[in-house]
Order: sequence, then C-alpha cells, then structure tokens
Amino acid sequence: MVIKLNLLILLSMLVLQYRAESSGSVVFLDAPGQSFIRSRPSEVDGEAKPLSTNVIAATISVLLGFAPPASLSADSSSKLNEVLFPNPFDRPRAVFLLEIVGINDPLFPIAYSNDKVGTTFSSSVLDSSTASIQLTDEDEVSVTHLDGPLGDKCDAACVERELNDLAQWLEGTYIGFSDSLDGNLSFSRSSDSSFNLQMSKESDRHFALSLVALVKNIKKAVEFNEDFAGNSMSTAELLIGQFTGIEALKEEYGSGHTVQQGMELLKATLTKSFELLQKSHGGKLVGVLLSNSKSYPDLGAMIDVKFSSRESRWLEEGKLPNATIIAEVILVRRSLAWITGIILLVSTLTGVYFLRNMPLTRDTLLYSNVKID
Repeated sequence: MVIKLNLLILLSMLVLQYRAESSGSVVFLDAPGQSFIRSRPSEVDGEAKPLSTNVIAATISVLLGFAPPASLSADSSSKLNEVLFPNPFDRPRAVFLLEIVGINDPLFPIAYSNDKVGTTFSSSVLDSSTASIQLTDEDEVSVTHLDGPLGDKCDAACVERELNDLAQWLEGTYIGFSDSLDGNLSFSRSSDSSFNLQMSKESDRHFALSLVALVKNIKKAVEFNEDFAGNSMSTAELLIGQFTGIEALKEEYGSGHTVQQGMELLKATLTKSFELLQKSHGGKLVGVLLSNSKSYPDLGAMIDVKFSSRESRWLEEGKLPNATIIAEVILVRRSLAWITGIILLVSTLTGVYFLRNMPLTRDTLLYSNVKID
C-alpha cells in the first residue's frame, strides 16, 4: 500500500514544460529501491537537452541487456550515460514501453520531492521520426504487444463483461444492456465530478475499448511472468504498446474538460498497472512512457521492434569462380590429401619396423619404460 500511495503521489505531481521544438516527451520510471535510471541532471543553462528517438530505442536495448546498435553515433552514445547507470552487469531485462498519442504534454514527467519512490528521468523528444529497437534472431527476448484488440471471438456480451471488469478494477460502474454496446461507463474522479463514457459514441467506445485491451494484455503478461517465475532461463521481456484513446477523445471533444478527465483515468490505470508489473517482476522492470502530439498512421508507432538476422562471419569470394578454377582447386586439395596420407603411412610403417627390430640393451629398455632390477 505504501508503494502504491507513493506511486500515486508521484504520478499526480508530475508536470513538465512543453517545448515548441519538440513533438513529444519521454519519461523513464524506475522501481522503488532500484538504480537502473539516473535522475535528470540539472543543466547549466537551465534547458534540458532533448533525446532523439534513436537514443530512446538504444536505451531500451541496453535496459533489456543487449548492446546498442553499432550505427549509434558517439554523441548519442554519450547521452546513454546521462540516462543509465554505467553498470552492464545490473540491468532489469524487462521494459514496459507505452506510447500515448494525442497529448502535447506527457502524463508522467519528473518529480524530485519524494525520495521513497523510484528514480524518474524525463526529457522532450527531439524529433518525430520513427526508430527501431534493434534485436537479432539469436537474442533471447520475449516481445508482448499490449495494444492488441480483444479479438473476433469476443462478441457484444464478451465486451460487456470486459467493460464491467474494467469498471470494477478501477472502482467505477458500468450500466449496460444485454447484447448491445450502448451502455454507460462511469468513474468518480472526485467528490463532485465523474467521468462518463457512453458506448453509443464512437470516440467514447474507442477510448474505453483501448483501455480494456491495455489492462487485459498487461494482466496476461503478469500471469505469464508469474507462471514462469521459477524458470532458470534468463529471457529479456519487452512489453510494448500504443494508446490512441486520448487522440479519439480530442477529435470528438477538443482539448477540453473531457480530455483532461480521460488523461486522469489513464493516469490511474497506468498507476495500478505499473504497480502490478513491478510486483510480478520483483522490481526488475523499467517503465518508458512516450507522449506524441502527432499521429502518423502510415508510420505507426514512434518506436517499434525490428528483428534482423545476424550476418555470417564466413569469408566469401568476391566473384563466382568458373568451372576451370573450381577444378584446379579440387585437384590441389586432393593432391595435398594424398601426399599427406602417404607421408603418414610411410612414417607409421617405418616406426613400427624400427620398434620391432630394436636391440635389447639397457638404454633401449629404459626408453621403453621397462624396469630393470
């Protein structure tokens, strides 16, 4: 309960300046009692240096226990040291990455006032270009996508149950009608106000179902991690997702009170979800939250995962040889094999001959390990 309260206080106090040249923000959340993330250093000129998406992706790779891409520049590599502690043997190997689309300011910036919570590192994002977390096929990593839909098998009655479960989990209420998605999802945010989502409206339904999918997939990841908690195999785990519910509310209601209530509900949801993930991973997990004010449907998420095959280390000839060269190579190899075999055979026969005809003297018996009394 203390950790939960501290996290709630932390996430409620977070405020970060929005910079016009940046298109989003990022914050790294550490677990209480852990030291994977540095706190944001104070700049001499009062302005914090932004991070590029490539640096963020490389930081996540290092947190998972893998080396950053070789293409990373020296300046970008130096920024990794600003975010991470220089301890390659102590990495969480579990990262919760969520991109929140449709907000100018991040939901979870930095707070220094509470020393009982984990370290947080907050920064603006330099540009809106996409980047990939570079992994190879040989890397032992489990990737779980948190924004997957409920599935075709989940009919209207199934969706009603999921909405009711979400309401109970967040201490809200859901009033629905059987076999129809026109119910009302309500959450009390304070003593005199409540946040209502009408499932008959497309924007409200999109926000609610996005929240349902996020919570459901996080719970599945927690259950999976608990089932394999005793497994001796060390596998890195990446939980990655993109939340577009806030963007749907902004398109319908604008940047008004409804969107602010939606952000508060998302904040409360992520508070409980992050606590669940930290508990299931024993604190060995770092949260990475991205805010992106712009949506790029054609490009997808700002940061995704890319698997690539490891390049072969065998030396290859520059051009394809012709039949004559192949025949010459085969002839040389066979000649060397025959010559080597003949030399070994002659040496063996010669050695056996001299051993059988060796005179029995004191020296020869001594060399043959025969004890002379």
